[in-house]
Amino acid sequence: MTQENTERYSDNNLGEFKLLIQDKIVKAQRDLDLIKSAYMNDGDNGTDDTSPTFKAFDEGSAVSSKESNSQLAIRQEKFIRDLKNALIRIENKTYGICRVTGKLINKERLKLVPHATLSIEAKNMQ
Repeated sequence: MTQENTERYSDNNLGEFKLLIQDKIVKAQRDLDLIKSAYMNDGDNGTDDTSPTFKAFDEGSAVSSKESNSQLAIRQEKFIRDLKNALIRIENKTYGICRVTGKLINKERLKLVPHATLSIEAKNMQ
C-alpha cells in the first residue's frame, strides 16, 4: 500500500513525529531565549570612552542589531507556534495530511519540515 492511498499515518508514525517535533520545540525555544537575551542586552561593553564618531557608529550598529534580532525572534516564535500546531494535528490524527490535496505528505518531507501542511504537489501548485 502506498502512502498516497493511506488515509492517515499510523499511531506509531505519529508518535515518532511527536518526539521529533517536541525535540525541535525545545531547541527552538532555547534559540529564541538566546535571541531575546541578545536583544535585551544593552550592548555596553565598556566603550564609554570612545570618540563621538565611534560612539555614534556603535549606537547605529546596536539599533541595527536589535532590529535584526527582533525579526529573528518573530520568525522563531512563528516557527514554535507552527510546531505546536503540528502537535495538535498529531493529537487529532490529522498530522501529515495535505490541507490542499488531502493526500499524505511524504514522510521524508515531514522529517525535514515537521510543521508542513502542504505536500510538494500542493506547494508546486501555488
